Amino acid sequence: MSGRTGKSGAQAGAGDLLELVRSGRATTRGALQQATGLSRATVGLRLDRLFRAGWLREGAGGPVDSPLGGRPSITLEFDDAHAVVLAADLDTRHARAAVLSLTGEILAEHGGTLVIEDGPDAVLGELGRWFAELLGKAGHLAHEVCGIGLAVPGPVDSDTGRVVQPPIMPGWDGYDIRARLGRAFAEHAHGPADVPVLVDNDANLMAYGEQRTGHPDCSAFVLVKVSTGIGAGVVVGGRIYRGVDGGAGDIGHIRVPEGADALCRCGSYGCLAAVASGGAVARRLAGAGVPAASGSDVRDLLTAGHPEAAALAREAGRRVGDVLATVVTLLNPGVLMIAGDLAGTPFLTGVRELLYQRALPRSTAHLDVVTSRLGERAALVGAGALVVEHLYAPERVEERLLALGV
Repeated sequence: MSGRTGKSGAQAGAGDLLELVRSGRATTRGALQQATGLSRATVGLRLDRLFRAGWLREGAGGPVDSPLGGRPSITLEFDDAHAVVLAADLDTRHARAAVLSLTGEILAEHGGTLVIEDGPDAVLGELGRWFAELLGKAGHLAHEVCGIGLAVPGPVDSDTGRVVQPPIMPGWDGYDIRARLGRAFAEHAHGPADVPVLVDNDANLMAYGEQRTGHPDCSAFVLVKVSTGIGAGVVVGGRIYRGVDGGAGDIGHIRVPEGADALCRCGSYGCLAAVASGGAVARRLAGAGVPAASGSDVRDLLTAGHPEAAALAREAGRRVGDVLATVVTLLNPGVLMIAGDLAGTPFLTGVRELLYQRALPRSTAHLDVVTSRLGERAALVGAGALVVEHLYAPERVEERLLALGV
C-alpha cells in the first residue's frame, strides 16, 4: 500500500510519521496507519520514540477513526515548546536577530547597527552577543536552541554555507560562517559549538518566509528585495530555488542599456543595481544635495514624503519593472512581491507601469503584484522555517533520535 509520505509499510519511519502530523495530513494513530500501511503496534512503537524525544504531544479528541463509531480518537500534535531557533538577518549597515518558536512565532528580537564591511569575524562575534542577550530576554536557555539560521546579502553555496563572490560583502568570500557563528554562540551564550547553522541569501529567506506564512498555496512565488542592492528569491513547489551553486535570483547584475556608463560594486558596468537600487538612488540624491548614503536613508526620505526621492524611486521602479517582465515571462509566478527599503508606492507604481507594458498579457493574467506582509521580519521568519524544515525532515529525524538515545 502506497502512503502519502512516499513510503509504505516498514519503509515509513518515525520521521515520516512526524512529517504527517506536522503537515496536518494525519493527526491520529488510525490516520497514520491508513496513510502508511503500518500496523497499529508498529505505529505505536514509532510514535513512542517521538513522545520520548518530546517532539509530539497528545491534543484534544478528534474524529472517530472507525466507521463503526466509538470514542473520538486522540489527536497528535507537534510539540513546538521543546526547543527554540535563533535567526539573524544581515544587511549592509544594519542587522536584526530573534529567538523564534518552532512554529515561527518571534519570542524576542533586536535590531541595531552592524556594518558588514567590518568583516565576518567581528560581525558574527557581535551576533553571538546578541543571541545571548535575546535568550535571556525570551526566558530560554542555550541548550534549548536546536539550530541557527542566518540571512546574508550575497549568493550562498547552501552545501557549505559559504558566500560566493559577494559584491557587497568584502572579506566574506569563502569564509566559514557556520563554524564562526557556532563558536560565537558557544562563547557568549554558553551553548554547544556544534549547534547546526544554516546560511542562505536574504532574498531567498524573505521569499520563503513570506510564501509560507501568507501565500502557502502559491506554487511559483517571486520576491524582489530592493535595498542597497537588488536581489530576488524564488520559491517553487514550496522549496527555495537556488540554481546550481546558489546564484539564482541575482537580478541586480543583469545588464541594462541605460546603465552602460554606471559602475556597479561588482566591478562591471551597466548592472541593474548600479542604476535602480536604493544605493543608486541615494547616490543621485546626494549628487543633488540631499543627504543620503544608503537604501535605508532613501526609505526615510520616502516615508517623509520627499518629492525628489519619490520621483527617483518611481524611475528606479520602471527600470526594475522592465527586467521583471522577462522574469515573469520565464517563471510565470502567481505572486510577485516587492520588498526592501524602496518597497513603497512610488517604486511599486514604476514597476507596474513597465511590467504590464512589456510582459505578455498571458504572463500577467493571474499575477498578483504585492508588497511585503512581514516587513523587516520576513528573513527572520524564513531563516527560522529553514532550520525547522531541515532538522525535522524525515531523513534527518532518525539520526537525531539515535543521538538522543531514543
